[in-house]
Amino acid sequence: MKKAKSIKFIFLMNSILTLSSIVFPLITFPYVSRVLSPVGTGKVSLATSVVSYFSLIAQLGVPTYGIRVCAKLRDNEKELVSNIQELLILNLIMSFIAYIGYFIMLVSVSKFAEEKPLYLIMSITIILNAIGIEWLYKGLEQYAYITARSVIFKLIALAALFLLVHQKSDYVIYGGISVLAASASNVLNFFNARKLVFAKSYRPLKFGHHLKAVLVFFAMSCATTIYTHLDTVMIGFMNTDADVGYYNSAIKIKQFLVSIITSLGAVLLPRSSYFIETKQFNKFKEVSAKALRFIFIIGVPMMVFFFFFADQSVYFLSGYEYKNAILPMRILMPTILFIGLSNLLGIQMLVPMGKEKHILYSEILGAGVDFVINLALIPRYASVGAAIGTLIAEFVVLLYQYIILHDVVTEMFKALSYWKSIAGTAVGSVFSLAVLKFSLNNFLTLLISAIVFFGIYCLMIMVFKEELSVEMINGILNKIRRRKS
Repeated sequence: MKKAKSIKFIFLMNSILTLSSIVFPLITFPYVSRVLSPVGTGKVSLATSVVSYFSLIAQLGVPTYGIRVCAKLRDNEKELVSNIQELLILNLIMSFIAYIGYFIMLVSVSKFAEEKPLYLIMSITIILNAIGIEWLYKGLEQYAYITARSVIFKLIALAALFLLVHQKSDYVIYGGISVLAASASNVLNFFNARKLVFAKSYRPLKFGHHLKAVLVFFAMSCATTIYTHLDTVMIGFMNTDADVGYYNSAIKIKQFLVSIITSLGAVLLPRSSYFIETKQFNKFKEVSAKALRFIFIIGVPMMVFFFFFADQSVYFLSGYEYKNAILPMRILMPTILFIGLSNLLGIQMLVPMGKEKHILYSEILGAGVDFVINLALIPRYASVGAAIGTLIAEFVVLLYQYIILHDVVTEMFKALSYWKSIAGTAVGSVFSLAVLKFSLNNFLTLLISAIVFFGIYCLMIMVFKEELSVEMINGILNKIRRRKS
């Protein structure tokens, strides 16, 4: 019973953490976009992407590997202390190397040298991530601390944003505030864990036994980070800061929507590794099929709605200066579904099955495709070309993972009730598009059309008795009956 409460508590804390990560940008981005203009947001977005590469080198795959190590050794304090110290020292050594490379880049690349104050401030992220040892807190499942700390620093950053950022030239200040929101709490992490970090080691420190596993996770992190930030960096070098700003606006909206799908979809697969480990393959397939249905019935309508209402979404969140973000956003909308599905096939199926190397291969393939298409299209089409590259690359990643899992997932995909979601989406689209005739402001148009669209969609899939929706409704009704009794 106590264990069940612990799991529910961890889930609650994770939900709050995820929600704060979605809500914070939704509050800050509309304000920042209007104050800084596409040029200012583009400069900060490019700096963030560049710093992420050097931060990746400094981290050396430890964030993922460290969670596993700390979780494994949580009941063995002697070994836990030694491993924490070893991993932290590895991070600090790699941070020093990363900073050398970063400063060489800063003085040798004129585009970066022109914005030296911004890049120096953003580089603080590298050392803060190293000393933050977030992997320790996650490995020991201290989610209450992680959540409280994250929310508090986001609120501080929110206040700083409205107090200090008032004009276009304040983009450097905004860069500093973004570091504060994302990484400043790592200082608190370090001091909070000082008893473990500075404890006397119970054995001589050794690093060799970490390197093989760390390098595997590092390779996966490299593929993911390069793939994620490639578009922004290439636009920054091949076009203008304003083009980066337009693309960043489209990407932000896509990221909000992807966060919803991947965070909610993960709820349906909390025990995939357990089912594989205990050889309960039927249960593994059952819960995977349920997650697949969930992603499809959520992803399809969301993708279509924001495709049709891209104008209102961009204007409401970013302002009228970001008109050039509308077409890239429309092009990117199918990636909401692609990423939701590849997250299921990759993280939630391939990893529990011990086939994580195929995630690496799929991301390397996707990054290669993205790079080639970007090289061909960005010089001429800027953010539109980058969006096309991302669309095709995400599809390639999904296709590769589907081929690897073909024997496992083919029946799951065949069992999907495609027509129910498509029919509900089509009818919802017709009625919601009628809202455009009333010439309302962007917020009211989005609000009313969303209520109409998703209201009709939900009603129709319930009328069609879509399996997952019926199961969810029955679950809610059963809880109500139990409470009444």
